[in-house]
Amino acid sequence: MSQGFTSLSNQFLIAMPSLEDPHFFHSVTYICEHSDQGAMGIVINQPLDLHLGDALDQMKIPIASPAAATQILFMGGPVQAERGFVIHQPAGDWESSLQLSPDIAITTSRDILAAIAEGKGPMQTLVALGYAGWGPGQLEQEIIDNAWLHCPMDKAILFEQPTEKRWKAAASSIGIDLNLLPQDSGHA
Repeated sequence: MSQGFTSLSNQFLIAMPSLEDPHFFHSVTYICEHSDQGAMGIVINQPLDLHLGDALDQMKIPIASPAAATQILFMGGPVQAERGFVIHQPAGDWESSLQLSPDIAITTSRDILAAIAEGKGPMQTLVALGYAGWGPGQLEQEIIDNAWLHCPMDKAILFEQPTEKRWKAAASSIGIDLNLLPQDSGHA
């Protein structure tokens, strides 16, 4: 890591009201990895018009859990939109996981989906298709350009807050009322 680098791993990125990119408009992104080589995160507040049952059917994974069949899928970002990511608590022991915090992990392997379909998966899950990615220095520049706020990840916002309230709730967690921020960007 370069000197002076501060990782935003395990933090939320909150889109500023002026960020108009349709992939990130009013979004909250959970940063899973951030180094001087770039960043990767999952948007946690953009539900798709798809359920986990649709994906499980396509993958030919039998569904025993009605809750799994009706779980909403999220648009995790514009990169590799066909690839699934499961953010979950507890972390557990799965084939392909990355530990994000002491009790939260992100998993991309089929075994976790099979367990969720059987009703034997982690207690709390958020399933997304695709991810958000930034090249070296790109995220840092976007923060300097006032595209994003960041704050510590909050499990209640991630797993329990209604989707449509996550953007304002994440900003409120650091004392910011997004309604009071200007809708256009610029520097004084």
